[in-house]
Amino acid sequence: MTARGQSIEQAVKVVQQGGLLVYPTEAVFGLGCDHRNEQAVQHLLKLKQRPVSKGLILVASHIQQIMPLIRPARRTHLARALKTWPGHHTWVFPKSDAVPDWISGDHETLAVRVSAHPTVKQLCDQLNAPLVSTSANISGQMTPANCQEMIRIWGDQVAYYLDQPLGGLDTPSPIRMASDGSSFR
Repeated sequence: MTARGQSIEQAVKVVQQGGLLVYPTEAVFGLGCDHRNEQAVQHLLKLKQRPVSKGLILVASHIQQIMPLIRPARRTHLARALKTWPGHHTWVFPKSDAVPDWISGDHETLAVRVSAHPTVKQLCDQLNAPLVSTSANISGQMTPANCQEMIRIWGDQVAYYLDQPLGGLDTPSPIRMASDGSSFR
């Protein structure tokens, strides 16, 4: 059953039950789910028409949610990311053994972000875990600007559309390598 609303509690319940969630981020609406639930992640990838090999970004409300998932090679690599968090910056680290292949894809790395967006922070705080964070679009297409457009595209394939404000930024987060600061996007 698809629903649209502003309830963080309902959004958390959907994620805990293995459903897909559309939610606001700093710049665009995200499509997310529980990163530990392979069935939910596979459903998300199918919906986006995105190959698992590409990997996904995880977003968190604080560094403690991410630390079990990454293995920074040096303290300076983590320090580089911490200077930008919480904020609109995604960093790529070597992944830990706790990260399943359906999240990292063909990579030995994991892309992570500690968000400053109040809705994302509330979601991850209540989940006590990071959330899959990918743009709410079909791969290669524009991301719809509002929940009504997304409902038209995704329909009941998404369990809940969290209709709260975006963070006001114009572009998705830059993605950088923690090891040297080089940019992917």
